[in-house]
Amino acid sequence: MDGRMETDRQSGNADFFSSSMASPKKKLQGLVAATITPMTEHGEINFSVIGRYVDYLVEEQGVKNIFVNGTTGEGLSLSISERCRVAEEWVTEGRNKLDQIVIHVGALSLKESQELAQHAAKIGADGIAVIAPFFLKPWNKDVLINFLKEVAAAAPALPFYYYHIPALTGVKIRAEELLDGIQDKIPTFQGLKFSDTDLLDFGQCVDQNRQQQFAFLFGVDEQLLSALVMGATGAVGSTYNYLGKKTNQMLEAFERKDFSSALNHQFCIQRFINFVVKLGFGVSQTKAIMTLVSGIPMGPPRLPLQKASREFTDNAEAKLKSLDFLSFTDLKDGNLEACS
Repeated sequence: MDGRMETDRQSGNADFFSSSMASPKKKLQGLVAATITPMTEHGEINFSVIGRYVDYLVEEQGVKNIFVNGTTGEGLSLSISERCRVAEEWVTEGRNKLDQIVIHVGALSLKESQELAQHAAKIGADGIAVIAPFFLKPWNKDVLINFLKEVAAAAPALPFYYYHIPALTGVKIRAEELLDGIQDKIPTFQGLKFSDTDLLDFGQCVDQNRQQQFAFLFGVDEQLLSALVMGATGAVGSTYNYLGKKTNQMLEAFERKDFSSALNHQFCIQRFINFVVKLGFGVSQTKAIMTLVSGIPMGPPRLPLQKASREFTDNAEAKLKSLDFLSFTDLKDGNLEACS
């Protein structure tokens, strides 16, 4: 775990995310799975299945970039030592298989966040990301940047990404405002994971920073096509764990300017997401769906979250089958009969 991951690997995802950077660490781009943290029925982390998980993402979903210990991974429900061990396992199992592994190192404590950043650099991660502290909150852009700057400085060789998720943090500082001049304060700043539905804010992030070559990673899976039109250079999301192949079909259609097919793929994905949102959809339910689709046991979530109900799992399975999402080998480009 002490070697750097290869820096000249080529992305296995859609080539239309074409921006690049000159530094040794490539900018994160393409489709990125927000990884789940597998757990046993007793609430302990099940490290033994992460190797299978890596192979499943690469071979079955065509996803070769991951975002570890974020919201989907219950990162803030894990201890610091657990977060370190999870990161180590993903880097070890992903070596020579995954293109990029970005570790979320955000925490309420600056010291803990710095410790996690240093650890990510030590084990050979490809980048780090940080959410805004959400209990004692920063009240303006400058205060937030000062916090992020101190975390980034703890891992000066790693690309740094800000994870914007105001619905969960309660920090309403607009991403557009935050990005203005941010590289002057944080030289390693590479881009933004934008997990919000405010497309005006996202669009202005892109429009006002065209010369910066930032990574604009969109985090609302059901709105990805809209973000692509506005200039998203990648996407980070939980559904790419099990709908990565379908989403890659949308990305490929967008790349070849077949916007009608891209829209049909997005609508098909939306039909499933809309269905499960109405049932109650979150981390717990994501774990249940991933177990169902992949056959890899993800286990229950950690308290205070509750395990997804059997009723939810049965309904989700029926919907997946009705959309043909459980038999990817039968899905061909342009064949959307199951989604019509």
